[in-house]
Amino acid sequence: MATPSALRAPALAASVVVLLSLAGCSDGGGKKDGEKQDLTTQKLTWEECPAPTAAQGEGTKPSPLPGGTAWKCATMEAPRDYAKPDGERIELALIRAEAADKDKRIGSLIFNFGGPGGSGVTTLPSAAKDYEKLRTRYDLVSFDPRGVGRSAPVKCQDDKALDAYYAEDATPDDAAEEKAYADGVKAYAEACQKNSGKELPYVGTTNAAKDLDLMRQVLGDEKLHYFGISYGTELGGVYAHLYPKRVGRAVFDAVVDPTQKTEQSSLGQAKGFQLALNNFAKDCVARGDDCKLQGSTPKEIEDNIVALLQRLDKKPIPGAGGRELTQSQATNGIVQTLYSKEFWPYLEQGLDEADGGNGALLLVLADAMNGRNQDGTYSNIGAANAAINCVDSKERYDLAYAKSKVAEFKAASPVFGDFLAWGLSGCSSWPVPGQWETPDVSAPGAAPIVVVGNTGDPATPYEGARKMAEQLGKDVGVELTYKGEGHGAYNSGSTCVKSTVDDYLLEGKVPAAGKVCE
Repeated sequence: MATPSALRAPALAASVVVLLSLAGCSDGGGKKDGEKQDLTTQKLTWEECPAPTAAQGEGTKPSPLPGGTAWKCATMEAPRDYAKPDGERIELALIRAEAADKDKRIGSLIFNFGGPGGSGVTTLPSAAKDYEKLRTRYDLVSFDPRGVGRSAPVKCQDDKALDAYYAEDATPDDAAEEKAYADGVKAYAEACQKNSGKELPYVGTTNAAKDLDLMRQVLGDEKLHYFGISYGTELGGVYAHLYPKRVGRAVFDAVVDPTQKTEQSSLGQAKGFQLALNNFAKDCVARGDDCKLQGSTPKEIEDNIVALLQRLDKKPIPGAGGRELTQSQATNGIVQTLYSKEFWPYLEQGLDEADGGNGALLLVLADAMNGRNQDGTYSNIGAANAAINCVDSKERYDLAYAKSKVAEFKAASPVFGDFLAWGLSGCSSWPVPGQWETPDVSAPGAAPIVVVGNTGDPATPYEGARKMAEQLGKDVGVELTYKGEGHGAYNSGSTCVKSTVDDYLLEGKVPAAGKVCE
């Protein structure tokens, strides 16, 4: 897990792609009556990509790449339950842009951008300019993992109920508010079971890793070449554990710590987002009169943010579209801007306007975090996020336990701590049991995997990269450090990081373990 898609939910993992803002048909490869079909031999039919569905998020159909290469989409069949490979099938949505240099093509490079719950089919085209050099020798491929977007999507509450859910008080102050919070968590889980109970047991990371291996074979690759970001690093680690000999050239960026249980991960996020907010406040102070926020020290700015959230807890302010900005939504809006230093100006403007009684910008930012489209519909990132996290993790913290952790979490983060502490109870009413306390990512015998950690990453704190490298095993995890800000390093603007990763993926040059990029 990595960051909150919404601070109401369990500690969630979402990459920043939600601010950047299908499938075609297979060959009908379903098995005939009485016939068993080897799904690894299915042929995909690549067709023009349509515009995203509401479940995938907003946007138009992807535009051609430089040079005129068109994006193509297809669907791949996979077993709903890998324990019953000849049983019911689901369809997974894929997208691809073919390699520019066919003579030097290595194979497919499959991306997972995080979440869990993010649509790779919509994200890859919007971020593709950052990976154009990699397209010289790879087909760029991504997908909607099972439960996400157009791949047997999980659905929980309807749009009206989600508006209310994300606006509700996520930091209860008395018994009545605690009951309302617990009732909200229970109602959400019950809606997921009612609307998607058939899918919930099968959307976990282990099955997604098995889908990756099926995808590798269907695409015709001997090895899996892979670029995982945020939660995508956990998925990649689980794949490497299951199929160490099938790992090709792989990069993990914005790395999830595979040794941490949910509570430890949430506490780490509290510290990580607080660090990012402190760095934002330091930058604001250093700009002097150019900074719109009140406060002559970083602590004064942060204290004013806490005071604003406390006022919103008592009384929301006007937002956008006739809706109000609540404390929960304001906090999610702040979180959204801490994924990248490029978004700090929006945070400064949003806080300044909210302090003056206008919550429109923070509400728009919160909507982006929560997957709310401009027309009021929601993508299914929140539902998929909860479903995947809760079927992965065995831990079921009740409300009393979450309450007992509030003081510790607030000490770690005065701004985000109480939200993340109460969020521990997000899986307490989940109808499906979880699989593990922590995922096994040991991968003896796998090819080197470059593991990139960013010292200023708020969502996946830097220490996770070293833990991932250690758990992958000797001569497998190769750590690369970037001293910077934001979630992830490859797209941070660091030429050092980008050239190091490109050299590995394109030429097979493994960097020296422990290399540091300033």
